[in-house]
Formats: sequence, C-alpha cells, structure tokens
Amino acid sequence: MTDADRAAPRRARLTGRQWAALAVLVLPVLLISIDMTVLGFAVPFLSEDLAPTSSQLLWIVDVYGFVLAGLLVTMGSIADRIGRRRLLIIGAAAFAAASVAAAYAPTAEALIAARALLGLAGATLMPTTLGLMRNLFTDDRQRLFAIAVWGTGFSAGSAAGPVLGGWLLEHFWWGSVFLMAAPVSLAVLVAAPLLLPESRNAEPGPVDWGGVVLSFLAMFPFVYGVKSFAEHGLSAVAVGAIGLGAVAAWLFVRRQRRLDHPLIDVALFGLRRFSASIATNFTIVFALISSLFLLTQYLQLVLGYSPMRAGLLLLPGMAVSIAAGLVAVRLSERFGLVRIIVGGLGFVIVGFGALAFIGVESGALLVVGAFVLISVGAGLVQTVTNDAIIAAAPAERAGAAAAISETAYELGGAMGVALLGSVATGIYRSELDAAPGGAPEAAKETLGEAAHVAETLPAEAGEALMDAARTAFTDGLRATSVIGAVLVAVALVFVGRALRARAAE
Repeated sequence: MTDADRAAPRRARLTGRQWAALAVLVLPVLLISIDMTVLGFAVPFLSEDLAPTSSQLLWIVDVYGFVLAGLLVTMGSIADRIGRRRLLIIGAAAFAAASVAAAYAPTAEALIAARALLGLAGATLMPTTLGLMRNLFTDDRQRLFAIAVWGTGFSAGSAAGPVLGGWLLEHFWWGSVFLMAAPVSLAVLVAAPLLLPESRNAEPGPVDWGGVVLSFLAMFPFVYGVKSFAEHGLSAVAVGAIGLGAVAAWLFVRRQRRLDHPLIDVALFGLRRFSASIATNFTIVFALISSLFLLTQYLQLVLGYSPMRAGLLLLPGMAVSIAAGLVAVRLSERFGLVRIIVGGLGFVIVGFGALAFIGVESGALLVVGAFVLISVGAGLVQTVTNDAIIAAAPAERAGAAAAISETAYELGGAMGVALLGSVATGIYRSELDAAPGGAPEAAKETLGEAAHVAETLPAEAGEALMDAARTAFTDGLRATSVIGAVLVAVALVFVGRALRARAAE
C-alpha cells in the first residue's frame, strides 16, 4: 500500500466541527420531510375543527409542496447573491414563524395561507444546505458521504413524521404537529452562525423573474382546474384553468431555452439518462406521497385506528425505505443501474396493485405489506437516480441538475396529492350522491366531515351515513391505487427503454 493509499481514508474522515456542521445541514431536511408526511394524520382532527371543503383540504395539504417546488430554483439563485448561510438563517426563522401561524390557524383559509408561507420558507432551506455542503466538504469522499447522510434525512424524516404525529395527536390538538418544527428551526438559527461558513457565487447571472411568474402560472391554474373538475365536474372554468397552465408551461420552456442564465437549464433534459432519472423520481414521489395522504385517513377513519397506531403501521415501510437506500448503490454496482430502477419500479407497481384489494372492514395488514413494497421500490430507485442525475450532467451544470432534481421531488409529491387526491374526492362525492336517500351536503366534502355530521344524526342514520362514506372513500382509494400502478408501469417502460437505449449507444 502506498502513502497515497494510506492517506485517502484519513482525508475522508470528518472532523468534529464538520460532523456538527453536517448535523445542522440535515436538520432543515428533516423539517421539510416531516412536514410532508405528518399532516395526513392531522386531517381528521383539523377537518372536525376547521370544517374545510374537499378542495380546501387538498390545498391545505399540497399548497406547501407547490410553493416550495416553484421557488426552489429561485431561492438557489437568491442564495448565490446574498449568501447561502444568510438565506438559511432567514428561512429557518420564517419556517418557525409560519409553523406557529399554522398551529393556531382559526380557519381553513388561514391554514392554507400559513402552509403557503411554510412552503416559501422551506424553499430557502434545501438549495442553501446543498450549496453550503459543497464548500464544507471539499474532499470527494467526504462530500459523497455527506450528501448520502443529507439524503437519508428525507427518509428518516418521513419515517419519524407518522410516529411523532401520531403521538402528538393522541396527547395534544392538531396544531401540535406544526409546533414541533419551531424548536428545530431555532436550533438552526443558533448553530448556523457558529458552525457554517458563508458562501456565495462571485459572478451570478440575473434572476429570471419572468420565469418565476410563468412557472407559477403553469402550475397553479393547472392544479386548480383539476381540483375544480373533481369537485364540480367538467366546466368552462376547469378547462380554461388547465389550458392556461398548459400555455404558461409552453411559454416557460420557450423562455428558458433562449436565456443565457435560465431559471431551469432545460438543455439538461436532452441527456437521456438525466431526463429518465428525473421522470422516475417524479413518478415515485407522485405515487408515494399521494398514497400516504390517503392511507393515513383510511387507517384512522375507515378502520378506526388511533393516530399513533396508524403511524406505527406505516413505520415498517419507512424503515425499509431507509435500508433500501443504503444498499442501493452497492446493488447497482453489481446488477447495473437499469436493473435496479426497473426492479424498484416493479416493487412499487406490485404494492399499488395490492392496495386495490383493501376492504372497508379489514385491510390493515394488506396496507402494511403494500406500503413496504412501495417503500422498498422507492428507496432503491431514488438513491440510484439521484446519483445518475448528478453524474449525467456536465460538471459545470451540476448545480442546475441538483436544483431540477429537488424541484421534481417536491413537485411530484404535491402533484400526487392534487391529482390522485382529486380523483379520490370525485369518486367519494359521486358515490355519496348516489347513496340511497342521499347524504347531507357537508358529509360529501371529506370523510372527516362525514364523521362529524354522523355524530349529529340519530344512531341508525349516522351509522348508515358512515357506512356509505367509508365505502365511498375506500372505493376512491382502490381506484387511485390502480391509477398509481398504471402510472408507475408507464414510467417503467419509458425509463427502461431510455436507459437501455443509452447503454447500447
């Protein structure tokens, strides 16, 4: 063994200060991932307290992800100019304040606004932590390890969210799931100035504010149109909103192609391996987050489990997702990227297919097994695709590639809840409309509201309403599971062909 060989492992070791700095950089990631998964458990409780409509409930859940996804790249550009540590501190303070506002929101509209502010604050955290990491860990091995730990923070936060949320909801009110973010944000505020060096881009290009506006015009009208279609059926408003979103998306792409400093470097999508990996990540998160949103309500409101017990039932899936992520790189070295991605997507398809067989009276064990399969596939796929995304892009565009990857992740989760959640809502409302004797209008909004209405009715009528509502919700969940399986299967075919074609080149 040469002296250089002996020195390499020593260079890869982190100092105590680097370990502490890495812990600070992982905390914001934990905040974001917990916030994405914990809210589903609070839905039955806030539904009873705030009585949101079905459309408002979907906005409460996914406005956070849409604002976050829409501003990730923008905030990365701002961080380059004012300093990444400075923006991280500002974002942590804003996240704490918005969490308190969400916890004490008096109305559904106020909670939607607070969740939007949480998304705005969250958008400052991810690009700043990655940017700081590149400066903190200059050794390639150190940086690879640090990014792996940073990425594991997402899975750990997703795993902790259901358990923490379940415990809090059994002991406190629904707002407590938001308040737990405040002390973590304060820890970042205190530790960041002490442990993190400031960094900024010496020669940044101008921020594409026109692109920012077009990205939101592409995203929000489209989602509003889908929600309107699910709630009220086909209408001029729904068609017009979807059309506006499509036109804005076309203008956005056209604008980005001709700018010297685009908001998103769309030329990267010309790299087959890059575009295939982005599409895979988007689809996986689209399916995973939407399933969490519906399964948490199913376990609590259909099967009658407590929040804590429901969280524990989903914990095995989250745990195996972390384990799958840790072994994915080694497996890809042995079996190849294409086989791992195709195999992982296969697990997800089988998991969603299994959810198509859940029942109104039983299904907890089926949910556990199906979610384990979905999580194994997601853990395997996301790890190797994230590595492929960075490796496929030229070195000078690695930052842009990372920003697109993060945006796809957050947008996939928000779109999953918005689209599949809207489909489930549409099925739920249509079945209650067709129920013998009909159902009170308020009960058609959400399953949580149906439970509240049932408590005000005579025993027999209340029981009949809940039977109809549980059946309608379960039918919606089964239908969206089939849709999720089909979408992932389409992604499997597309990605498998794209990556095999590249390997054959």
